[in-house]
Amino acid sequence: MTRRSNPFEEIERLLERMSNQFEDVDQIQSLESAWPGRLKVDLAEFDDAYEVTADLPGFESEDIDVELLDDQLHICAERKTETAEAEAGRYIRRERSERSVDRRVSLPEPVEAETVEASFKNGVLTVCLPKAEGSEESHTIEIE
Repeated sequence: MTRRSNPFEEIERLLERMSNQFEDVDQIQSLESAWPGRLKVDLAEFDDAYEVTADLPGFESEDIDVELLDDQLHICAERKTETAEAEAGRYIRRERSERSVDRRVSLPEPVEAETVEASFKNGVLTVCLPKAEGSEESHTIEIE
């Protein structure tokens, strides 16, 4: 008599291998960093406010847009390619180019849109969002 194999056995082995791969935190982080345009952020909660911190190296404050719509903070940054030629010569290698990043951060509670503050120093964007009741209006945040 011929032994019949379990048709799901191969799928179970595949799922087990995938599960083992994702147990290693370093592998997960390398997958996230390979996602182009993905802006990594920290969201901290304090008694009276939330604070969102994002690393934006190589950007100027003029390149960054921050907008709040009810319970979502939208951060978008775009750097254009410089078109000027290298002084007294030509480029041998040119790796710096246009770059854009974009991220929407969902906030756990409504915040007071009128008192949100943002600052940008040494390539780090910090947005302080005081807790409050929700609002349906979109609000643009100026960066100091």
